[in-house]
Amino acid sequence: MELLDKPWTEKYRPSSLGEVIGQEAIVDKLKEFVKVKSFPSMIFSGPAGVGKTTSAIALAKELYGNQINEAFLELNASDARGIDVIRGRVKEFARTMPLSGGMVKIIFLDEADALTSEAQHALRRTMEKYSTSTRFILSANYASKIIEPIQSRCVVLRFKPHKEEEMKKYIERIAKSESLEVNDKAVEALLYVSEGDLRKLTNIMQSTAVSERKVTEKSIYEIAARARPKEIIAMLKYALAGDFVKSRTELNTLVLSHGMSGEDILLQCYREALNLDVEDRLKLKIISMIGDYNFRIVEGANDRIQLEAMLASLALVKADK
Repeated sequence: MELLDKPWTEKYRPSSLGEVIGQEAIVDKLKEFVKVKSFPSMIFSGPAGVGKTTSAIALAKELYGNQINEAFLELNASDARGIDVIRGRVKEFARTMPLSGGMVKIIFLDEADALTSEAQHALRRTMEKYSTSTRFILSANYASKIIEPIQSRCVVLRFKPHKEEEMKKYIERIAKSESLEVNDKAVEALLYVSEGDLRKLTNIMQSTAVSERKVTEKSIYEIAARARPKEIIAMLKYALAGDFVKSRTELNTLVLSHGMSGEDILLQCYREALNLDVEDRLKLKIISMIGDYNFRIVEGANDRIQLEAMLASLALVKADK
């Protein structure tokens, strides 16, 4: 068997609604739409890797079968954010005649929250004009970034991050199919770095399996460019103890050995702050600091300076007591 003949995200993508992992309430609703062959335009809202695109494609396959290429158009809105894509490909596909038997067509816009405001307003007009022949499914990480006139014309289905048990079964399925050895610590690492994102989990497993059949905790953190939780906690503990030098040494390891960006480090600090053995009020102060320094980095400040400034601020917390 060749490992690289096909991306595992496609190899293990469900081909029907019944194979979609989790999201039971949403899947049941989509199955009803297939049964009655009637459905409204929809917004699939939720974080990455939870099944939004997969569900849209599975719905189209069950509705159209061999005619899917004639009835289903998939576009990634982040690749073409301007108004031209709405006035061009979307409008051209929407205006063509529906399938025989009165079946409407589907236009699926992935990452629709990346569309400009002008493009969204043009999309709203297109949705109104071709409502009898075409349905729209908009996928968005944040439904709030979709303008209200579009939201009011759609049913919003909210996808949730996958549960640990669902992800463990998925890991077992891939491991069995690909003859991989995945121990308990590796499973824990996969759950930690993927954060409920099956696409990220699948890519990490395939990248690890390229070089070895044994998927280890070490290889997972290396592939994902993430630190172990204990490394983040050690850095924070040294800073809170007032030992800036040691906390800075831990930071060097994260940046130089793991190749982590400032935002990656702050995200993991945020995840581990609540696991620190300190009083709740101090945890709140730490989270507030992380938010402030994350904002500075996002706005363009130097990663390294801001990370060291945060550790210095944490060290000063002890000095101020």
